[in-house]
Amino acid sequence: MKKFPALLALFATASLQAADIVEEKNIGMELARDIASETVLACRTDGYHVSAVVVDRHALVRAALRDDLAARFTLEIAERKANMTVMAWMDSGEFRSLRGDIRPDLNQIDGLIVMEGGVKIVAGGYNIGAVGVSGAPGGDKDAACARKALEKLAERIEFAID
Repeated sequence: MKKFPALLALFATASLQAADIVEEKNIGMELARDIASETVLACRTDGYHVSAVVVDRHALVRAALRDDLAARFTLEIAERKANMTVMAWMDSGEFRSLRGDIRPDLNQIDGLIVMEGGVKIVAGGYNIGAVGVSGAPGGDKDAACARKALEKLAERIEFAID
């Protein structure tokens, strides 16, 4: 009986340690590519030439597309919007409206920009990535293109998670 508390302490300590292997849900290359493509096409239909960058849940680029007439810098801005979305786990425009107090500070961090145009990608309740868009005349229009693409691919996204 004296060993019982020690045994409990051992199990309690083991349960507080991190797992040796981590399983996670994340966006795959093909889905990322298709979201970027559909986003650029949605904006093109509206008369805008944009770039779309899809990042995974760790803000690593999975797909990036620049429309033929989109400005060169739209790729970087789109990536930074997507990264902001991953950092906040909310659409970048929503974060911008809620946290104007730290916007100047966050804009100084490499890879982030607090602007509208980043939209999170959720599958089966998991945050699996984000799409950032740049090049339309306003972040609201950038975000609208991303949402159109996500709506078009909604069934595929939702059933991507087992």
